Amino acid sequence: MTDIYGTQDEPTPLGCDPVDLARVEAIVKQAGTSFAAGMRILPPYRRYGMYAIYAFCRVVDDIADGDSPALRGAEHTKDRLARLQEWRERIARLYDDKTEDALDRVLHASIRFFSLHQKDFDAVIDGMAMDADGPIVAPDEETLDLYCDRVASAVGRMSVHVFGDSSEHAGRVAYHLGRALQLTNILRDVAEDARIGRLYLPKELLARFDVPADPQKAVAAPGLAGVMRVLAARARDHFRQAFKDMKKCDRKAMMPARMMGGCYLAILNALERRGWDHVRTEAPVSPIRKAVGVLQAFAA
Repeated sequence: MTDIYGTQDEPTPLGCDPVDLARVEAIVKQAGTSFAAGMRILPPYRRYGMYAIYAFCRVVDDIADGDSPALRGAEHTKDRLARLQEWRERIARLYDDKTEDALDRVLHASIRFFSLHQKDFDAVIDGMAMDADGPIVAPDEETLDLYCDRVASAVGRMSVHVFGDSSEHAGRVAYHLGRALQLTNILRDVAEDARIGRLYLPKELLARFDVPADPQKAVAAPGLAGVMRVLAARARDHFRQAFKDMKKCDRKAMMPARMMGGCYLAILNALERRGWDHVRTEAPVSPIRKAVGVLQAFAA
């Protein structure tokens, strides 16, 4: 009998138990990730490698944000950091071939099959710790770039391995596309972040445009639009460089990266159409606009 994982005569993706694969896939589907389109075009063994990476990111992100009432609030910072440290130790055990549950087993298989680096998992955890250790408010430029590298480009470095290209140029794609995606997230979520006391906009730009380094005051400041335009231009520069570097990579391997980049490019396009003077207004992206973004990415 044939199912989505194979038959009794066929190996399952990554050699994993179908039940483990299904549990990891469920984490991804429950999160409703916008990266799903890019994952669907991958062959099963690469798709489940990406599912494992995304599920790991989802779990540690939930810890950083406080995924239960008991862990919300500044008084529980130590609890969140302790749980992230547990994940750091758990990742180290995977590299010693020790697993505990379904996610561990699929992650372990992905690490071995795609030669994923422990330092990239650690970088993601470091990025989540930056969020868990109290809200980030007006970081300096260097800290913001480090944050983007940890929570986005590190994921990109793992992803390009799974996609099938571990070249230096693929590493450059991870560097630029990760920053492009994260800056787009920051631009999209600035009002929502302000409501929970976060402000990822760099203090140097805030000072340049006379915007208070206070989340609630910043979103109402006249100069905020100038800050947003500068960051949007940076995001576009990173998109352009990422797409340029993709041309030097394995074309097939970069298809998911182009799709993901295109989806986020559509978000940036929508934000710019809405205007930077209306950050409290949502900027929805229709399927047609998203398709246009993907076409832009493939044409770049």
